Amino acid sequence: MDPHYDAQDVARCDLCEIAIVQSYCDFCHVNLCKPCIGEHISDDYSKHTIVPFQQRRSTPIYPKCETHRRKACELQCKDCNIFLCTDCLASEQHNKEHKLSKLEEVFHQKKGHIHRDKKELKEEILPVYEDIATEIKNQIANLDVDYQKFTTQMSKHREELHREIDNAMDQREKEIDENKLKHLSILTKHLEEIKQLQSLMQESLHNLNEMEDSNEVTPTIRYSSKNREFSKLPPKVIVSMPKFIPKPIEKEELCRLIGKLTPLSTTLEERVFTAKKQNTTVRELLDEPEVLNTIKTGYEGLRSVTCLNKEEIWTSGQLTADIKCFNTQGVLQKTIKTKSGYRPGDIAVYSDGALVYSDGSKRTVYKVKNDQTEEIIRLQGWKPTQLCVTSSGDLLVTMFSNDKTQSKVVRYSGSTVKQTIQFDDDGQPLYSGNNKIKYITENRNLDICVADSKADAVVVVNQAGKLRFRYTGPPSSTKKEPFKPWGITTDSQSRILTSDRNNHCIHIIDAYGHFLCCIDNCDLGDPSGLCVDNDDCLFVCEFYRGNVKRIQYLK
Repeated sequence: MDPHYDAQDVARCDLCEIAIVQSYCDFCHVNLCKPCIGEHISDDYSKHTIVPFQQRRSTPIYPKCETHRRKACELQCKDCNIFLCTDCLASEQHNKEHKLSKLEEVFHQKKGHIHRDKKELKEEILPVYEDIATEIKNQIANLDVDYQKFTTQMSKHREELHREIDNAMDQREKEIDENKLKHLSILTKHLEEIKQLQSLMQESLHNLNEMEDSNEVTPTIRYSSKNREFSKLPPKVIVSMPKFIPKPIEKEELCRLIGKLTPLSTTLEERVFTAKKQNTTVRELLDEPEVLNTIKTGYEGLRSVTCLNKEEIWTSGQLTADIKCFNTQGVLQKTIKTKSGYRPGDIAVYSDGALVYSDGSKRTVYKVKNDQTEEIIRLQGWKPTQLCVTSSGDLLVTMFSNDKTQSKVVRYSGSTVKQTIQFDDDGQPLYSGNNKIKYITENRNLDICVADSKADAVVVVNQAGKLRFRYTGPPSSTKKEPFKPWGITTDSQSRILTSDRNNHCIHIIDAYGHFLCCIDNCDLGDPSGLCVDNDDCLFVCEFYRGNVKRIQYLK
C-alpha cells in the first residue's frame, strides 16, 4: 500500500502533500497534482514522463546504455543478448547483420507472459497446493485417532493371543489329568493283582495251620507246596511320569507369531469398534414356517420393506414415488412422496424413526423427519442404490459408477464418509461392477452382508471390510433355477436370510456362511426385499403381487 494514504483516504501529491493527486511521473515514481507538475519537471523536462495517475507505472523504463551514458537502450541484439541504443547502431562497434528486437515489444510480450503466469499460479496451481496442505493438515489432525486404531487392534490381538495361549495351556493341563488317570488306573490294577495273591497266600497259610495240627494221614501225604509258585514275584510295574518340555521362547519367532505392521500409507480408513451385545437366547428354526398375515400394499413391483419396531413397516415400489407406512395388520398409516417425483432406490429407518431413502436419478440420499425432507448425501460420478442403518447409527450405501463398471459400499456418519469397501486384499473387486440391485444389511456381529444378484452370491465382509466368505447356494440343491439372491436381512441369532427370486424361496445361512434351510412352503411369489423386526418376525416383499407376507420362522 502507498505510504502516503490508506484505504480511508485518497492519494495526495508527494510535493505539496495537500492536493489530491491527478498525475504521476513514470520516471521518478512520484504522485503529482496539476500545480506541482511544472515544479517537478523544471530541472529537465525531457527526462520526466508525466501520465494520468490511473496509468502510473505503464511507461517502460528502458535501461541506460553502458557505452553512451546519456542514451537509453531501446533494442536488444538476439545474437549477442545485449541491450543497444541508437548510437550503438550508428557506430561501427556492433555487427549490423545481427538480428535485433525492439525492447518495447519484448517488454510487452514478457508482461503478457507474466500476467498469464500470475493468473495460472493464482487460479490453478496455488489452489492445488492449498488443497494438498488442507489434506495434510487433516491427516495430521487425525493421526491420534488413526494410530489409536493400531493400539486398539493390538489390544484385541493381545487378548486373542492370551486366549489362545490359555486354551493351549488348558489343553496341556487336560492331557496331564488324562495321564494321571491312566497312571492311577495302571497302579490300581497292579495293586489289585498283589492283593489277590496276598489273599491266596493267606488262604494257603490258614490251610497249613490246620494241616499242621491235624492227625489225618491222607491230606498230609497229598499236600503239595505252593511256596515255589508264591516265591515267583510278579513283575514290577514301572510307570514313567510324563514330562513337560517347554519350547524355548525366541523373540524373532514371537514377533512373527504376533504379526507385523505394513509400511506407512497415506490412505485413511476409519474403523468402527462399537461392539453390540449378542443375544444369548437361542431360538431354533421352525420345521414349518407359518404366514401370520398378508399386507396388500397396492404396488406394482414391490421392492423394499423396512421396520423399526413390530408395529409399523415402510414400503417402496418400482413404479411410484410413494413411500407407504402400514401397521402390521395392513392398515395404511402414512404416505410420503419422494422430492424428485421418481421412485426411491431403497429405504431404511434410523433409530429415532427418521426415514431415509436413495434417489438414483438425483444421485442423492434424503432423510425425512417430522415431514421435513433433508438432503444428506449427494454423489458425483456414482449413483446410490440400497441402504442400511447400522447398530452404531451409521448409514451403509451401495452404489455404482456412472459407467456401470464399478460397485462399492460406503459408510457415512451423517454426510461424512467414514469407510469405503470395494476391493479385497488382492486388489480384486468384492462386488460385480454393474447397476444391478445389491441389497445390504449389517449382522449382529457387525459383518456387512451384500446380496449381489449379478454375481449370484451373498458377499460378507467384516466391519473392517475384509472378505469373510461368499455364499453361492447350498452344497447340493434340488432347486430348478440357479441361486439368485435379492433381498437380505439378519436376525437376533446372527443368521443371514436372503430371498432367492428364481426359486421363490428364502435361504437361511449361519454367520459363517453355512446353509441351514430354505423357507419354501409359504407360497412366495418373486420374493424381493426383506426385513426382520425385533421379535424376529420376517417380512417378505412379493414383487409382482405387491404383498408383504409376515412370516414366523423361529420357535
